[in-house]
Amino acid sequence: MNQPSPAIVTQGSVRRLPHLALLIFCIAYVLPGFIGREPWRSDDISAFGVMAELAGTGQDWFSPKLAGLAPEVDALLPYWLGAWALMLAPGWLAPDLAARIPFIFLLALTLLSTWKAIYYLARSPRAQPVAFAFGGEASAPDYARALADGGLLALIACLGLAQLSHETTPAQTQLCFAALSFYAIAAMPYRTLVPAIAGLAGLLGLMLSGAPSQAVLIGLGAAVICALDDSQAKIGRSRQWRWVIATVIFSVLLAALTSSLDLWRWRIEWPRTDWQHLKSLGSLLAWFTWPAWPLVLWTLWQWRRQLVRMRPGLHLAVPLWFSLITISATFITPSGDRALLLALPAMAALSAFALPTLGRSLSALIDWFTLLFFSGCAFIIWVVWLAMQTGFPPQPAANVARLAPGFEASFSILPFGVAVLATLSWAWLVKWRVGRHRAAIWKSLVLPAGGAALCWILLTTLWMPLLDFARSYKPLVMRIEKVVQPAQCLEVFGLKPGLMAALRFYTHMNLEPSRNSVSCPWLLVDQDIANQTPDLFNKSQWQMFITMGHPTPGEEDIVIFQRISPVRPEPEN
Repeated sequence: MNQPSPAIVTQGSVRRLPHLALLIFCIAYVLPGFIGREPWRSDDISAFGVMAELAGTGQDWFSPKLAGLAPEVDALLPYWLGAWALMLAPGWLAPDLAARIPFIFLLALTLLSTWKAIYYLARSPRAQPVAFAFGGEASAPDYARALADGGLLALIACLGLAQLSHETTPAQTQLCFAALSFYAIAAMPYRTLVPAIAGLAGLLGLMLSGAPSQAVLIGLGAAVICALDDSQAKIGRSRQWRWVIATVIFSVLLAALTSSLDLWRWRIEWPRTDWQHLKSLGSLLAWFTWPAWPLVLWTLWQWRRQLVRMRPGLHLAVPLWFSLITISATFITPSGDRALLLALPAMAALSAFALPTLGRSLSALIDWFTLLFFSGCAFIIWVVWLAMQTGFPPQPAANVARLAPGFEASFSILPFGVAVLATLSWAWLVKWRVGRHRAAIWKSLVLPAGGAALCWILLTTLWMPLLDFARSYKPLVMRIEKVVQPAQCLEVFGLKPGLMAALRFYTHMNLEPSRNSVSCPWLLVDQDIANQTPDLFNKSQWQMFITMGHPTPGEEDIVIFQRISPVRPEPEN
């Protein structure tokens, strides 16, 4: 017997969001950030460097490296995708843009998988709204589509999704394959072939993207949830148990494959309990998952009867399991934000089930807060851009000059036109939202998603030159190149992988590890290493020439040494 549902939804409240408008909106969110920018520090440029080295040198594809060093994330598939794109790209296409093309499709697949997952979760029996005595309640397909539309808007509205989902890093591929696995588990009571393929691809992709432990846990947890679920009487227990057995077998095989490829890498840190660390984690959870987390809490409260009686449907059990795994990883791994990224599809699903229970006053509060917040952010972005172009107002212009010394603003008509169009679209959206329209349960998330997309588009158009200056290695590499020209090779020691990749990408000079019996006229050393070990290099061969850093204050510095005597050849045996 189904537990009481808190959802009271009429057929008039589930009218469809026009899918053409939703498609255009998703395209407008996906493309900015991939097109028209430089590779950013540090994971973005480091991953690109590994891809370029794989494509150019034909090194061992099961052990990708950058300048002889293993990447920070022990993944395979993200680097393969970028390398294949580089190898297939035409010569006229910029290499960094070519490497991003697979990741554009991965982000699109993430959005599609999340929509489909929420749709099938909303079709589950315990997720259905209350049936009215004389009819008029929402039909199951229309109810599911409306919640899927709202859940997709909730995902796009999450502030933490914007930057990390537009980078060419293993975190982005992990997000995609986590969403694909999420869809597979949600759809398995209703479909067979497509969810099976999606589940295999999702868990295998997670394993090859540097998250094998999460892939195994997701698979085993899905098997347990499916075994305990007794609400899917229509599919039959025999089919349900076939899914359980198949999922367990594949999870075990996945663990064995991970061991054979030596992909188990445990970077677990025992969570610190000091107040500063806990405050930092709390801030990360609050802003990264905003505005999903308040809606998630509202969902758990409104649907608490099913949780208290330990009889939650798939619409609660599946996203809760995904959220538990990924949020737990946030507390015990060094890169908490990248681990938390994987929780966003599941949290968007939980947010969607808050929509049928939102009162009019709470919905109005969300609208007004969103309107003020994102309109204020857009206003600030435009004011700072105007200050960069004209010097007025003077205070924002002075702030830009202080934080990014040496930056010179430029004007481009195409980004400006896109920014104007996005701002006008936001104004129209606000006008539409405050107008008198028939109620639709997804309307409360239109402004959060639209505001997040607006600010992301403005940042990646109006502010893109400034972001490239502050977030890429290009300004530092150009300063280095002015010093070392016309040298054709550089000796390097202790440089960060991102800077190594940037030197190869922007200068095409040969980078030689120090003390390899080469005779390059210049040596680049990380300043921290140079300060800790001042006698590391022979002073009869090298003299310090200059200490140089990124124009943005607070970034890493390097020390440039100039050779003052040739390298003595090693005696032959």
